[in-house]
Amino acid sequence: MNRSGHERAFVTAVLRPGEPGASALHGAVVAIGNFDGVHRGHQAVLCEALQKGAELGCATIVLTFEPHPRSFFKPAEPVFRLTPSPLRAKLLELAGCDGVVECAFDKDFAAQTAQEFVETILVDQLGARHVVTGHDFHFGKGRQGGPAFLASAGDKAGFGVTLVEAFADENGDVVSSSRIRSALAEGDVTLAAGLLGYRFQVQGTVIGGKQLGRTLGYPTANMALPPEATLAPGIYAVRFRRADGTLYDGVASYGYRPTVTSTGEPLLETYVFDFSGDLYGETCSVTLFGYLRPELKFDGLDELVVQMRRDEEEARALLSSVRPLGIIDDALNF
Repeated sequence: MNRSGHERAFVTAVLRPGEPGASALHGAVVAIGNFDGVHRGHQAVLCEALQKGAELGCATIVLTFEPHPRSFFKPAEPVFRLTPSPLRAKLLELAGCDGVVECAFDKDFAAQTAQEFVETILVDQLGARHVVTGHDFHFGKGRQGGPAFLASAGDKAGFGVTLVEAFADENGDVVSSSRIRSALAEGDVTLAAGLLGYRFQVQGTVIGGKQLGRTLGYPTANMALPPEATLAPGIYAVRFRRADGTLYDGVASYGYRPTVTSTGEPLLETYVFDFSGDLYGETCSVTLFGYLRPELKFDGLDELVVQMRRDEEEARALLSSVRPLGIIDDALNF
């Protein structure tokens, strides 16, 4: 049961102009935004929407966009997605929402006017009871629709509008997805976790490698992150979750492996503690709990192995005392 008091399965739907909406999500409170990261600022918007859903006695859903609009308008500069679509949906469910509707952000959608967006999506396809969004939300061709337009359109169409001010952290700095990306690029996973409200996680399929780690006594589960990922190269204390939900501690290296190759593509290589078995082809997740050190080039494999032992000890010590940051972190990483 979610916070709106409705017993129902979480629903994911895709909307395109001219197509019917998802009947299971019709007549709900609608929170609108990209919600990349579902960070503490996004959670403030969701909290407002969930409270309104409880007041009105209806479901609360999220309306978002896929792909990220910035990636659509600048395909040569895709956004480093903190939460790809499946992970974002999981986080929204954990936050208490009833469902997520993804607008297919394509040429036709981008050409819609602000009024068409209101009429076709919010009114016809979703039958929105109330809309909640950030104070700076703009929409429609040329970003012609803003908060004032949305409020006026809601008055005419029969739905209310709540605008949520920017959420600031304990230092008074606004929490944003771009700020979290910058923290991750600098290896500051502690700051990223503080802004997200949970530890940052990546998901991927385990692929084959050169199996050098196996010969050194440190077999690794390897994942290729998206090329736009701006994760700081280095060594991390991590938690590794298999597709069946089993959770392990581990230590991971992200980078280019300068000790063994000069032409390596970036890989996330995780040594999973106290595990033996075949992970190839499994979709797994890796959560970053601590940044231990930058990636280094060693004079030889013996020196590398000595450092790997130190990294393992440090990671085990760090992970032995971690605690959940909140409900979402507990569900994801504990």
